Amino acid sequence: MSDPQPSAEAFGAPGIPPRWTRGAKDAIGTAYSAASRLWFTLAQGTLTEIYYPTVDRPQVRDLQFLITDGATFFQGERRDCDSTTEAMDPQALGYRIVTADRQGRFRLHKEVIADPHLSSVLLHTRVEAAPPLAHALRLFVLCAPHLDGIGAHNCAEIGEAVGRTVLLAHRGGSWMAIGATAPLRYASAGYVGASDGWSDLAAHLHPTFAFQRATDGNVALCAEIDLSRTREFTVGLAFGNAREAALNALLQSLDPPFEAARTRFVAQWQRTGEHRLPLEAQARDGGDLYHRSVSLLLAHEDKTYPGALIASLSIPWGEAKGDEDLGGYHLVWTRDLVNSASGLLASGDHATARRALLYLAASQHADGGFAQNFWLNGTPYWQGIQLDEVAFPILLAWRLRRQGALHGIDVYPMVARAAGYLMRHGPATQEERWEEAGGYSPSSLAAHIAGLVCAAEIARAHGDEELSRLALDTADFLESHLEAWTVTTQGALLAGVPRHYIRINPAPLAGAGANEDPNQAVLHIANRPPGEPTEFPARDIVDAGFLELVRYGIRAPGDPLIEDSLRVVDALLKVNTPFGPCWRRYNHDGYGQHRDGEAYTGWGRGGAWPLLTGERAHYEFAAGRDVTPYLRAMEQLANHLNLLPEQIWDLPDLPSHFLYFGRPSGSAMPLMWAHAEYVRLLRSLADGAVFDLIPAVAERYRAGKRRPPLEIWKLKRQVERAPRGATLRIQLEAAFFLHFSRDGWATTEEVRSAATNCGFEYVDVALPAAQQAPLRFTFRYAADGHWQGQDFAVAID
Repeated sequence: MSDPQPSAEAFGAPGIPPRWTRGAKDAIGTAYSAASRLWFTLAQGTLTEIYYPTVDRPQVRDLQFLITDGATFFQGERRDCDSTTEAMDPQALGYRIVTADRQGRFRLHKEVIADPHLSSVLLHTRVEAAPPLAHALRLFVLCAPHLDGIGAHNCAEIGEAVGRTVLLAHRGGSWMAIGATAPLRYASAGYVGASDGWSDLAAHLHPTFAFQRATDGNVALCAEIDLSRTREFTVGLAFGNAREAALNALLQSLDPPFEAARTRFVAQWQRTGEHRLPLEAQARDGGDLYHRSVSLLLAHEDKTYPGALIASLSIPWGEAKGDEDLGGYHLVWTRDLVNSASGLLASGDHATARRALLYLAASQHADGGFAQNFWLNGTPYWQGIQLDEVAFPILLAWRLRRQGALHGIDVYPMVARAAGYLMRHGPATQEERWEEAGGYSPSSLAAHIAGLVCAAEIARAHGDEELSRLALDTADFLESHLEAWTVTTQGALLAGVPRHYIRINPAPLAGAGANEDPNQAVLHIANRPPGEPTEFPARDIVDAGFLELVRYGIRAPGDPLIEDSLRVVDALLKVNTPFGPCWRRYNHDGYGQHRDGEAYTGWGRGGAWPLLTGERAHYEFAAGRDVTPYLRAMEQLANHLNLLPEQIWDLPDLPSHFLYFGRPSGSAMPLMWAHAEYVRLLRSLADGAVFDLIPAVAERYRAGKRRPPLEIWKLKRQVERAPRGATLRIQLEAAFFLHFSRDGWATTEEVRSAATNCGFEYVDVALPAAQQAPLRFTFRYAADGHWQGQDFAVAID
């Protein structure tokens, strides 16, 4: 049967609505060389998202082989075949894949790497088939481009270069080219779900149509590999900013023997291990997860924006996401970046951590803050304010300074601006680390306090005693309020434990009369299933974020309140899997897979996070207890190629959805935060001390030394009461005269505010033990003399 002659334009425009693939990847890969600006992902033995020219820009949905004999069967690799994938080398991110027909009729032996010097991916393939199928077998390559992260408005066409048929796609100025060292005997461009190669072959077992191009839609390209010429060949997929650039990259990449490219690719990655600390001695798996974690952390750094480390090369639940949701996890989160950089620092890699710090300095806003998350070029994506993400760059600067790894970088300007931002915008955060609620969060406050103490140390070394004093004052103020803000005394979640930390106290972020009592607050939980409650007493919602207080040294391991809080967390959130313990984020969490296995669609049921097993391990180590169960759990919760998922499936198996108890859900995988946590755990074990512990913080707060009480009043936190003998600091972001009275306005005083280099001015008012009447005050702005026009009062307890 002859193949159809190509027509000009495919039918069925614009195709079905575009979607991505599952977020749970089997592997990710890239060349270590900065000249190769391409990253690929693998799932179920096939190429899924491919990124170019930066690590935040997916360009391809997937590429896979289709197999038919033209008469009796048709199979797609991912749906219809079994596959096994193994790493080429303990450090290199290249892979060997065997795809096997379930009836034993054929095998595909594949090796996949990124070209070590060009922006292309190479898929070397050898086909095995037993007679009589060997002569009838037909193999097609199918690719769905989503150029510049958009599945719509792509254009596909069939082209030619140096006598070879090539597949081309473009959108705007972005171009993709696919070719092979074997001839392409048939080729067609079409619209997904209508005139694409999959639809044709699935329906007819052989091609019945061919089209030269598909213009402006959700498109796919399909071509047959001519197996009559050879059973071993290399498919290349390359990118460029013009047709000629993509074609040139493709042809240059296919020209040398694949073996030569593979040798250079592996050698590049092996060189990254030359100065790596031998932390595998602390592991329980021989170091497999350690070495893979470091390589993965390195791979998540961009090659155009040095130091930019993204959260994950994945799109969680991508099969349910289209062009309306561009973010994925291939964005920069300051929190994730600092955790990744700290993991590399723990492995002995000072250079990458230093690049990350410089990237953060370049990305810092003029007011000292950082975007909640952002594209590599600094453009914000979400618009929230997370105070821990402002504190984390300070912590990274402090760690590099402590290890003597700054190499002349002056971190003071960035640190000073960030510290000023924290002092102006705290104490409550607009969003905590789970990015769903604002208020007083133990984990956010831990980073806030630690960041200010580190900023004080850096400022003092720079000769800025004022910033050092103000930062320590604010840190002390926060630390002294921790229990009042984040500990319930009326807990009913576990019998006999009425006093424990809560996830977050959603105290109002602005205005008068803010009720900061965690026993009375009501928390709204996002992502809840339709029809289920979304409002809960804040005292009844817990997570283990309070463990960050121990990590940095604010509270001691073994503290009875910490231990009681862990009992509550374990009773509600712990999941015992066949691979070891794992924990959910918080009770009633809705961020996760649906119970029936369907993808998260704005609501669901939160699964357990291996990251939290690592955080618990760090606490158990600090407390002097055995960490082996937690260390082994992290190693076994990783997949067979040592990728750690964001979430695992913690319900009974659902094979129809590829969900198995204790194995990855459809969320992000790999999650770099989890890999960094594991590396830091090994470093902690090697050092005999928690890697993230800040001695100055521990010395200041663990000893239980009492400090003169300080209460801070702001327009955004109009505290109504202060203790006798305290100092009341009234803080505004403009110069002012404080007009106040201690006796109900019978007599008055006026004081000019003190200027700072932190973006605010303040007046400290002593509250003597003998004072009975509330302190009443207002202020007049120095710039133009206008009055606030409102009186305020603070009662004296």
